[in-house]
Amino acid sequence: MDQAPIASAVRSSPTLRDTADSAHPAERPSAASGGTPGHRFDDEDYPAYSMGRAAEMLGVTPAFLRSLGTAKLIEPQRSDGGHRRYSRYQLRLAARARELVDQGTALEAACRIIILEDQLAEALRINAELQQPRDQRPENTDRRSA
Repeated sequence: MDQAPIASAVRSSPTLRDTADSAHPAERPSAASGGTPGHRFDDEDYPAYSMGRAAEMLGVTPAFLRSLGTAKLIEPQRSDGGHRRYSRYQLRLAARARELVDQGTALEAACRIIILEDQLAEALRINAELQQPRDQRPENTDRRSA
């Protein structure tokens, strides 16, 4: 029996270096403009947590986190030194995986469930956005008025 490949729930996210250097200096929040030096920590996709800290927060072993990478559920960013770094979004996926595994679900099945849940949530978000009247949409890109 052929099995369909599991799609990854990993969002495309910039590398550590990209997130630190990509914004033009004028676009970066500064303490003088009301921003804080830790503004990236508010970004759920910013890889702020080391493997050890992530494992501690979730109550899992680093091996469990590596197994989620092997299963293609999450792909942590890498620091300049090659260490794995996890975002809050990835930690939420890992916490859900742990919950399912603790309930007796096989790791591969848990990863597939989480990927499908994530895809459904994104489809529902897009659907809700498209149901809004044009003038109330977050990014009004009506080109006819140009």
